[in-house]
Amino acid sequence: MTGPNQTEDNKVGSLRILATTDLHANLLSYDYYADKPDPAQGLSRVATLIAQARHEAAENGAITLLLDNGDSIFGTPIAERPLELSDVRHAPVARAFDLLSYDAIGLGNHDFDFGLDQLRQALLRISCPVLCSNMRALDPQLSLPFSQSIVLERELPDAPDTPPLRIGLLSVLPMQTLKWAAHQLQGKVTINDMVQSARDHAAVLREQGCDVIVALAHTGIGEGNATYGTENALHQLANLGVLDAIVGGHTHLTLPDPRHPVSAPVVMPGAHGSHLGVIDLRVTWNADHWAVTKATSTLRPIARRRTIGGAGGVLTPLVEEDPAMVAALAEDHAETRTRMAQPVGRTSQPLHSYFTFLGRDQALALVAWAQAAAVRPALTDTVASNLPLLSATAPGKFGARSGPSNYTDVPIGQMYMRHVVDIQPFPNELRTVVLDGAQLRDWLEMSAGLFNQIAPGTSGSSLLDEDRAGHHFDVIFGVQYDIDVSAPARFASDGELSNPDSYRVRNLRWKGAPVRDNQHFAVAVSSYRIGGGGNFAMAQAATPLPIPPLRVRDAIRDYVAGRLDRDPLEHAPPPWRLFSHPSTEVEIFTGPGARAYLTDLDPSRHSLHGTTPDGFLRIGVKL
Repeated sequence: MTGPNQTEDNKVGSLRILATTDLHANLLSYDYYADKPDPAQGLSRVATLIAQARHEAAENGAITLLLDNGDSIFGTPIAERPLELSDVRHAPVARAFDLLSYDAIGLGNHDFDFGLDQLRQALLRISCPVLCSNMRALDPQLSLPFSQSIVLERELPDAPDTPPLRIGLLSVLPMQTLKWAAHQLQGKVTINDMVQSARDHAAVLREQGCDVIVALAHTGIGEGNATYGTENALHQLANLGVLDAIVGGHTHLTLPDPRHPVSAPVVMPGAHGSHLGVIDLRVTWNADHWAVTKATSTLRPIARRRTIGGAGGVLTPLVEEDPAMVAALAEDHAETRTRMAQPVGRTSQPLHSYFTFLGRDQALALVAWAQAAAVRPALTDTVASNLPLLSATAPGKFGARSGPSNYTDVPIGQMYMRHVVDIQPFPNELRTVVLDGAQLRDWLEMSAGLFNQIAPGTSGSSLLDEDRAGHHFDVIFGVQYDIDVSAPARFASDGELSNPDSYRVRNLRWKGAPVRDNQHFAVAVSSYRIGGGGNFAMAQAATPLPIPPLRVRDAIRDYVAGRLDRDPLEHAPPPWRLFSHPSTEVEIFTGPGARAYLTDLDPSRHSLHGTTPDGFLRIGVKL
């Protein structure tokens, strides 16, 4: 960034926008699940980059704004302290935001996971404006704890004789948030289309005399064509032509990226505090207003993977943690580690998720058993008391965009509360539904969409579709089935029936007998899935059964501690396997920690293919 050059006819200035997104409460560079430092994450390292970027801007006569784009308030154990203590004085996320002097924050879908009341409490200590432009209350008497848009005025130091720069900020999130958090938001709010809302609010902000419009858009890249209600709409927002800068998020990608050119200045700074996004805008005074005449977008990472000593993808930190933030959060950090160190029981086998997409995940099995054990007593004397009880659960940590260290890995021996949270990172509640065999089959078909279509007789293709989220791969324990990846996916990721004549799920059985379409089952499942998460329409259409409120984590804790009876599902065969296709081999990527568990795999079907530059272990799989 260079300083502005003045001419006799006009004056110029610079605005630097600094952005974070999808922090998920990763405030410090520490992994509370493994109880060790993690240089790949943490707002405390981003804070160092923020200080550097602000210093550069000041030296060049630029003004700065620091913005956050949502999904930042909840997500790690350190952020759950205020939930347990119900005391807004203990609000580490708010304290961190205030320490860094954020100018505004937008809201993401996960910020509503605990409902409006808890969100309101979490925002009480945040001094800067909080925005959400496309959500409104159904009841005019309901006061929402955020603004729809704001106007900030900033004096440009190198143009003292001109009016201040007026900056309009808006914030949008996916309409699907209403489904994902239905149990918290249904009947209270409505959410409008992101693109339409951004256009409307931008027009109002222009009418209010704003020179620059910045959108905090909690959404991924998506397609350029206009589709109402799309979940990922960055291209559509950029194509509006009314936004001077956009901060993206939600999908945990990094932008700018030459593989994904966008028609407006955009940053998407990864997730968990992995990057700082920087947008530099040059503004020129034109008679009666400022106008953006130049823009650049860059990312600054806190760490980088390098090849050292022949090993691929070794993580190297690029900046240190900010000492002031570490000191400010020291008490919260210590309390969180103490809470996570509470013993809950023992495990006689390792619980890891390195091979979860190969049908080998004992941690996932533990969740399924615990859910079933918690639900069975509640079904006594109900219409479901004589129905087969199944248990649906999905992996929470599976690498992908969160990196090669993002896997559950619980060793044999003593289990602590941090292990329970590691197995179940999301604070979802337990639900129970009744459905028929046809709905069950479609539920599994929706999950099987995670896999790419693989042509028989080929080799080298990636097994997993990178555009599908691993936490939408439900495994249903209590039945057995094969998944044939040679067939096209029956359902698209948005839940639409895309290939009506295609079936990947084959040989669906219960106790060895084929499942009939009119056969009925009870299923223990999370509130996230029943609330609409992942677009599983068949799960939402199932008949809910009332059960006492219980978080999935608490069921796991009680099951490991022996406070719940051992469940019969422990004796059921493994639920699924990939359908065999001779002379066909695919690749799958997992964490390097999987090397410790290679004996879990069949050496005649699985082989190591080295390490990727970003640190993942490549495994060949013979179908």
